[in-house]
Amino acid sequence: MKQKLTLILALTLLATSAFSQKKMSNDSKKGTLLGLHFNMADFNAPLGIKDPSTGKVYSRFRDLSKGFSLSYWKGLTNRLDFSIRLNGMFRDYNLVTYGTPQQKTEFGVELEPSLNARLFSDAAMINPFLTVGIGGGLYTNHFGGYVPAGIGAQVNFNSVTYLIVQAQYRWTLSKKTLGDHLFYSVGLAQNIGKEKVKVVPPPPPPPVVEAPKDRDGDGVLDVDDKCPDVKGLASLKGCPDRDGDGIADGDDKCPDVAGLARYQGCPIPDTDKDGINDEQDKCPTVPGVARYQGCPIPDTDGDGVNDEEDKCINEKGPASNYGCPVIDEKIVERVNKAAQNVFFATGSDKLLAKSFPKLNDVVSILKENPSYKVNIDGHTDDVGKDESNQTLSEKRAASVKAYLVSKGIDESRLTSTGYGETKPVADNKTAAGRAKNRRVEMTVRNY
Repeated sequence: MKQKLTLILALTLLATSAFSQKKMSNDSKKGTLLGLHFNMADFNAPLGIKDPSTGKVYSRFRDLSKGFSLSYWKGLTNRLDFSIRLNGMFRDYNLVTYGTPQQKTEFGVELEPSLNARLFSDAAMINPFLTVGIGGGLYTNHFGGYVPAGIGAQVNFNSVTYLIVQAQYRWTLSKKTLGDHLFYSVGLAQNIGKEKVKVVPPPPPPPVVEAPKDRDGDGVLDVDDKCPDVKGLASLKGCPDRDGDGIADGDDKCPDVAGLARYQGCPIPDTDKDGINDEQDKCPTVPGVARYQGCPIPDTDGDGVNDEEDKCINEKGPASNYGCPVIDEKIVERVNKAAQNVFFATGSDKLLAKSFPKLNDVVSILKENPSYKVNIDGHTDDVGKDESNQTLSEKRAASVKAYLVSKGIDESRLTSTGYGETKPVADNKTAAGRAKNRRVEMTVRNY
């Protein structure tokens, strides 16, 4: 395989030299390009490269993560380009973040500026290059960074259209978010920086006879010019139109602002000054927003929290509770009391029977109030390894959730989260403090 790759590289360099001999004297640098690319990423290959005992190194095509990107290219010198790519990749990123496959395709967005060093001047038809950069992205609510480096080749079609092929190895800077992987890309980039030269026809030969008079020199003869002493437009019979709206200044009530004839040359009015003209504004006298056709964002329940921010649009409530009614303080205290009376076997997520009476009280509250939901948070002290504490806190929160579900509470109304030792409420240096930190918290909400 290595010999084949060497042969291909040698042929590529030979062909590049042949195509570029006539153009190498041209020290031109790349113009401004915009590109569209198809991408593939192999997350399995680096595992096999680092540890051959894992088996097959390269993934099959169907197992590769797919995506696309938009790119911007600009030549810095005759052999060095700057590029920046906006990548969109589809992959089960939870497999990287949590270690278990979710069988769900998710979307990652990456921004990647790079430098690209070419072997020849940009005028060469076939041109290999090396690339290195820095990248970062958002993958299913997790940020990650990486360092891409690799090789590529561009095929130059008259410095207008470019075919660009790239292969990179990406070293991750965020192992829990994005692993090392191989990245392949193929796409086209179009030069948008060169302007076409307009061919200006030569002026007509001067007439033999004396030309009719045109005092203002606007090309409209005085005999046909309604404004013979002021330069104007032929379409307006020689009269000027400063704002270019097609209405002569003499008839235009807003001669310096483009407008419409039905408004006597003035723009469509915007009575409420909300940026939406009255012809498109369904509430022309009240400032609003475009997505509601010029009307304000509605507030269905009239509680002062607009519907876009109100999580209970049909019930009045304060902004501090997202527009939902405030839950009775007695219910909040009952839920807090239940959380303080949740007990587990030492070092385990097994609920002790003495926890059940208070948890049953939470079940009663939720059954009596179908709109209520509960967040269950597990916490530990700092004794033991961070990873073990994190896992234990997650399992304990999940155990409480499972108990409530077993009593007939819909799982969609419950969330469980483990925080390990990251949120202590007391000093872990004392036994009393550690006891306070080993806790479950429950928060009742109605949004």
